[in-house]
Order: sequence, then C-alpha cells, then structure tokens
Amino acid sequence: MRTPLKTLLLSTVIAVSYLAIPSAAAQTPSVETGLLANSVYLKNCSKCHGKTAEGRHFGGPALISAKVAAASADDLRNITANGKGHMPKFTGKLTTNEIDALVQQIQALNKK
Repeated sequence: MRTPLKTLLLSTVIAVSYLAIPSAAAQTPSVETGLLANSVYLKNCSKCHGKTAEGRHFGGPALISAKVAAASADDLRNITANGKGHMPKFTGKLTTNEIDALVQQIQALNKK
C-alpha cells in the first residue's frame, strides 16, 4: 500500500517541478531572450519606443540607431534610471537588474 502512495507523491513532485521551473525562469528574462521578448520592455518601454524598438511618431525615439549604438552602457543606464527629456525615470519602478538587462539587450540589438 505504501508503494502507490509513494508513486503518487513522486509523480506530483515531478509535475509541479515541470510547471514551477519555466514559471520561475519567465520572471527574469535573460539577456539572450532579446529586448523585444523581454516582459519588462513590453510593459514599460514599448508604449513609447514601439514593440519593435524602432520608435513611435510623437513617442520615444528608436532604440535601434547609430546614436544609441554609440552610447555607452553607463549613458543608457543613466537615461533609463533618471530619465531624459520626456522619458520618465525608472529608478524605483524597475530593479537595477532589470535596468541592466534592458541596457544589455539594447546594445545587443544594435550590434545585429
């Protein structure tokens, strides 16, 4: 009688693991997933910079440009954290890790 119970318990643990691992990984998109798939970008940035990061008319500028490509990581991090012009500051709204991931993904997008 103990064997079926152990089998059921083990099956439940395995099933929960398969559901929990992808869920946990989805919380913090890695740099490899890309800017356009980053949930932080889609939620906070795409409204102004567009879903393809090519900018929007009367919105934010393109993030795929020679100007952005020439900017240092520190410049991009500073603009994202403290805002510039019409861009709001995201310090307190995004974590340092989220801002760093966005900066790395913006730079990677400009290298393609």
